[in-house]
Parts: sequence; C-alpha cells; structure tokens
Amino acid sequence: MTTAATRSGTLAALSLSFAMASMPSQARPAPAASSPTDQNRCVGMWVTKDGYIRHELLPGGRYDEARGSRQSAYQGRYTLTGDHIDYVDDTGFTADGDFRDGVLYHAGMVLYRESATRR
Repeated sequence: MTTAATRSGTLAALSLSFAMASMPSQARPAPAASSPTDQNRCVGMWVTKDGYIRHELLPGGRYDEARGSRQSAYQGRYTLTGDHIDYVDDTGFTADGDFRDGVLYHAGMVLYRESATRR
C-alpha cells in the first residue's frame, strides 16, 4: 500500500469516527432536570406533627433543618426528580425522601407543610 493510500484510508477512518461520535446515542435519555417551577412547588416549611423537626426547603435548592431548640441543625442542598427528593448536607451526608399526596416522607419521618398543620 502506498503512503498516499494509507493516509487516505486513515483520513476516511477518522472521518467515520467523527461522524459516528456526532450521531445521537441509542442510550436511554437522562432524566430531565427539575425546572425552577418544579423546585418551587415544594419550597416552604415542612414539619413533623409534633413540630420537633422543622425542615425548610428554600428557593434555589438549599435546605435548613431545625430539631427541637437547635436551629440550623442540618443545612445543605436538595434536588428534585419528579416526586423524589435527594439531599446532601454541607458535611457530605446524603438522604432522600418522597412526596406523596402533599406529605414529605423523609428518613423515617413524616413531614407536613407548615400551613397544613395549623388548621
């Protein structure tokens, strides 16, 4: 094979590689990120029935949790995927939960929107 033919074959292979890399993947699409509207639907104070745990979901994906008289016992960030919430506190600890019928089930706790507990 001549040098020109080798270069031509190499260029053709590279062109094919680039073309294939730019084609859409057949892999499953990644879940859509929560839009600000989705995030805002859960923003607010969530509390246990006895009021001991107060879990404030803030705009922008941050949370601040108080326990008893201890303000800001845990702080960190959260993300929503549908009705599922994932937490990462500022120390790196992770937890999760789910919203079902207007109630937040998180780490064995049941939390209600603060306005709903004061009826």
